[in-house]
Amino acid sequence: MGDITLSFGWFLLLLILACVAILDWLLLPSVRWYFRRRVNRVLEELNRRLPIRLQAFKLTKRQVLIDRLLYDPEVLALAEKTAGHEQQPLPVVMGRVERYAREIVPAFNAYFYFRFGYWLARKLARSFYRVRLGWAAEPEYAKLDPDRSTLVFVMNHRSNMDYVLVTYMAADRTALSYAVGEWARIWPLQSLIRAMGAYFVRRGSGNALYRKVLERYIQMACENGVTQALYPEGGLSRDGRLGRPKLGVLDYMWRKFDLQSSRDIVFIPVGLNYDRVLEDRHLLEQAHSKANSGSEKGATRSTWAFLGRNLWLMLTQRWFRFGYACANFGPPISTRAWFQQRSMDPQAMSREERLQQVQCFADELLYQVGQVVPVTPVALVATCMLQSERPLRSRLELKARAFALAGRLEQVGARVYVPRKDRDYALEVGLRMLRLRHLVVENEDGLYVPEEQREILEYYANSIEHYLESNHDAEVNPVQNLTSHT
Repeated sequence: MGDITLSFGWFLLLLILACVAILDWLLLPSVRWYFRRRVNRVLEELNRRLPIRLQAFKLTKRQVLIDRLLYDPEVLALAEKTAGHEQQPLPVVMGRVERYAREIVPAFNAYFYFRFGYWLARKLARSFYRVRLGWAAEPEYAKLDPDRSTLVFVMNHRSNMDYVLVTYMAADRTALSYAVGEWARIWPLQSLIRAMGAYFVRRGSGNALYRKVLERYIQMACENGVTQALYPEGGLSRDGRLGRPKLGVLDYMWRKFDLQSSRDIVFIPVGLNYDRVLEDRHLLEQAHSKANSGSEKGATRSTWAFLGRNLWLMLTQRWFRFGYACANFGPPISTRAWFQQRSMDPQAMSREERLQQVQCFADELLYQVGQVVPVTPVALVATCMLQSERPLRSRLELKARAFALAGRLEQVGARVYVPRKDRDYALEVGLRMLRLRHLVVENEDGLYVPEEQREILEYYANSIEHYLESNHDAEVNPVQNLTSHT
C-alpha cells in the first residue's frame, strides 16, 4: 500500500477530533459523575435541613416533565380536537404543544437555587433594605404535614423585589416555584429564572391549547406537592391598594382537587410592605397611561433618572438604604376544610358553581393577605400627613397623631412594625425617608406635603388603607375556622 499524505490542516483536525473522542469516552463521564455527586450531597443536606423537603417532581429532569405534558390524555384530546377544527395535521398541532410545554416547564437546579440564588437574593434584599420578618404563625405551621399537603404562599404584589424578598426569607424552609409573567422572558434572565424553579405564564392568553398545557402543569405540580408562590392580584399594584383577585391559577388548582385524596392544598397568606417601592413612580405613570399617551416614555425616563441619581449618591457616599422591607406570614388555610365546612365536593360542581366558589375563596384569601400586610414606618407617617387638612405645627404633633393611629390600627388587628421596639425611632425613620425624597417638607412653619408629591404619598398610605375602612371594626374574620386542618 502506498503512503497517505495529509496536509497539516487535515492532521490538526483529526487530532482535535481524537482529543474530543477521548474526552467524551474517558474524562467527561468522570466530570459528570463528580458534579452529580456534589449535587446529590447538596440535595441530601437540604432534605435533612429543610422542614419542607424538595419533592421528587421538582427534581425530575425537564425533558421528562415536557414529555408527560405532551402525552397527557387531556392535552392529547384537545390537540386532536384542535387539529380537526383548524384542519391541520396532528403533528403540526403537537409541535405547538411542545413549544408551549418548553415555554412553561422550569429547569429547577437545587444547587443553583440554594448556592447562588439564595446568596444573590440575600445580597440584593439586604443591600436595598433593612429586611425584617414582622410576624409568623409558627404554632399553626408546626401542625402542617408537608408529605400530605401542597403549600401555596399567596402574597400581595407590591414590587418586583417581592420575588427576591420572599425567596430569601423562605429559603430556610423550602424552595418556592413562582408563576412569572412574560416580562422575564429575555435572555439571560429567562434561563436564570427557570433554574430557580419558576414557570412562565402568558397573562390573559385566549389560546385554549396553551391554557390546557398550563393547567395540566399546575395540576401535576399540586398533585406532587410542589411548594408554590402565587400573587392573587395577577400583577403589581398600580396605586398601592390591594387589587381584585384573578381566578385563573386558583381555578386550575381546584379543577382536579379530590376530597378523598391524601394531599390537601394549603394556602399561606403572606403580607409584604416596603418603606420605598423601587418602581413607585413608574407604576403611578402606568396607572395614568390611558389618560396620558406619553406616560410610557415618561416612565422610561423616570426609571433611568432614578438609576442615575442613586448611582451618583453611591459614588458620592451619600446613599442610604430604602428603609424597611417587612413580611408577615399568616395562619394556613386548608382547601379541604373549605369544602368540608360547606358540604361541597368540587368534582360534583358545574363549571359555574365552581367559578362562584373560586371567587368567594379568592376574595377571602386576599382578605387574609390584607390582614397580615405590615404597617411600616413610612406608611404610618404618610397616612398621618395625609389625614391632616393643614400643615402640622411640629414633630410633636406628628408624634401624637402617629401614636394614636398606631393604636387604632392595632385595635383592628393590624401588625405595626416598630423597629427596635421604639416608637419614637420608628417615627423618626419614617419621617426621614419621606424628607429625603422631598415628599414631606419641614420648615419654620411646620411639616407639610407639597401638592405635586401628594399622589406618591397616597401610594404609600394606600398600602394600609384597608385597615382603616369603617366596616373593619365590626367585621368577623371570614376564614377563622379554616386555619386548622389535619
